[in-house]
Amino acid sequence: MIERIWSGKSWLYLLLLPLSFLYGLVTVIRDIAYKIGLKRSWKAPIPVVVVGNLTAGGNGKTPVVIWLVESLTKEGYRVGVVSRGYGGKAEKYPLILDETTTTEVAGDEPVLIFHRTKSPVAVAPKRSDAVKALLEKFPLDVIITDDGLQHYALQRDYEIVVIDGQRRFGNGWWLPAGPMRERAGRLKSVNAVIVNGGEAQKNEALMALEGDVACNLVSGEKRAVTQLPAVIAMAGIGHPPRFFASLENKGVEVISTHAFADHQSYELKQLSRLVKNEQNLLMTEKDAVKCRAFAQPNWWFLPVQAHLQAPDAEKILSGIKKLITNNKKTYHK
Repeated sequence: MIERIWSGKSWLYLLLLPLSFLYGLVTVIRDIAYKIGLKRSWKAPIPVVVVGNLTAGGNGKTPVVIWLVESLTKEGYRVGVVSRGYGGKAEKYPLILDETTTTEVAGDEPVLIFHRTKSPVAVAPKRSDAVKALLEKFPLDVIITDDGLQHYALQRDYEIVVIDGQRRFGNGWWLPAGPMRERAGRLKSVNAVIVNGGEAQKNEALMALEGDVACNLVSGEKRAVTQLPAVIAMAGIGHPPRFFASLENKGVEVISTHAFADHQSYELKQLSRLVKNEQNLLMTEKDAVKCRAFAQPNWWFLPVQAHLQAPDAEKILSGIKKLITNNKKTYHK
């Protein structure tokens, strides 16, 4: 229902407009408060890159974060990642992740980023605390923050907005009548706009999520996803239909699909009843990090990588590398 309302296919958004105007008013007042100094923000001693979006729901931010971390690390830069840790409940913050950190404590996306990149990751509701914790423990050149475009308490040096190329901005209204956290005009002030699928418009970089090799959660076996027979697909991400459509486009034999809420936690009994012994349960990597403790031999996940055209990728990376090079206050332990 919420997808129909936000996409403009239902008139019910009209009932929510008063709340949207209130949300917009609070947003504008908050932004002004930061601009004129009524609310204080913290400036890190090294460059901070924010990867966020203007809308609620998953747009593909985490693959972009992973792409940035891996690309910069390959060139010798020391990269740290901070996140709010949505869905996790730690005993105290900030929390620096290690190999034993679970999604129940840190949230699914930070755990996924940590295991994929092997870079330092910290979570805290107040992101500046997470940055400070990383800088106390690691000599870093740059911080990437997963989400947090609207978290103005942390100053940033480079902003990247990720847009769902299919849904874009829906009906254009603020939450809850529409999907907008900020109005589309905010794009004029960011450094880069990445579009996940669909068609890129002027000054937008088109991104594709690529992944053709599935990985078994128990054995670690890798197999072409098209070679998995009798697939039962599941996804608990911001927009599950995107994952299901990608499998269909690859020619995967999908028997049924099951969509779950973003950041939802899972139990063995809940997922086991989705699939029979002769079938294969296929999920996203974000789902897999929450299922490893009770995974079954016929459970698989499909890792994906963000791919941008070379000129767009180089433009973004060059802008960040220039910030690092020009930074006169690079932190040293």
